[in-house]
Amino acid sequence: MTDGLLAHCTFPAATSVVSLAVSGGPDSMGLLLLALDAALVPTVHHVNHHARPTSDDDAAFVRSFCELAGLVCVVHDVSVAPGPNFESRARTARRAVLPLGVLTGHTMDDLAETILLNQLRGAGIDGTTPMVGDPTKPLLGVRRDELHDYVTRRGVVARIDETNASPEYRRNRVRHELLPLMNEIMERDVVPVLARNAEVLFDDRQWLDALSAIDASMGLAEADCRTLRTWPPARLHRWLRVVLRSANGEGDAYAPSADELARAVAVVRGEVVACELRGGRRLARRDQHLTLEE
Repeated sequence: MTDGLLAHCTFPAATSVVSLAVSGGPDSMGLLLLALDAALVPTVHHVNHHARPTSDDDAAFVRSFCELAGLVCVVHDVSVAPGPNFESRARTARRAVLPLGVLTGHTMDDLAETILLNQLRGAGIDGTTPMVGDPTKPLLGVRRDELHDYVTRRGVVARIDETNASPEYRRNRVRHELLPLMNEIMERDVVPVLARNAEVLFDDRQWLDALSAIDASMGLAEADCRTLRTWPPARLHRWLRVVLRSANGEGDAYAPSADELARAVAVVRGEVVACELRGGRRLARRDQHLTLEE
């Protein structure tokens, strides 16, 4: 019945106890059905944001499905006010209530979309390898259409989030406009290409992380600018991205932008004594040592 989809999943061993994030949509319902086929023992977690008129119906659907299947279902009620950055704030609200290590139904198509969004924002190698190697994303080897077909063949009529078709959200435009255009230009399905490239770059990223592990453990106060100036630019940039990471209002951590990085390098090199960074922070150099002031 799985049509070989399980072979492309990275679930833990059979009989493992797992937590699943299930919205009621076809992706997460596919995750749940495949987890059952893999003989896992799941607890289902549903987050009700109360953001759409159908939110309560989604929660009722998931709860009813779990009751019929004899599964434990936990519904988390959260409140996210409308307004800018709603998706980011809703994601933060979900993270706050979902258990650590919860499995999600992100597919290879989600991976490709995230790669493109990150690259268009100017992300480096970390942004080119999102989700790869993440044990909470067991469906990255599965295509979205195949997953939806599988759910339909299992006789499950999943819930549909109407906002997934709205051009108001950038991800939807990447999904419905940019990727089809890329397929047309390249005369092939580019999603597997992007996913394979992410895997290759993830290997490079792991190697770079291993090489820079000792650097990453060194804080600003321990560093001597005279030593830092002897480092190759790539090594210095990588260290600065670690020690100058900042959190936004939703709790997500971000490395400094390219402009911030250039200003920080100027401080290390002695070209300026200080510079301003995101979040009202100030990086300063005194007696060849660095300080970061809020």
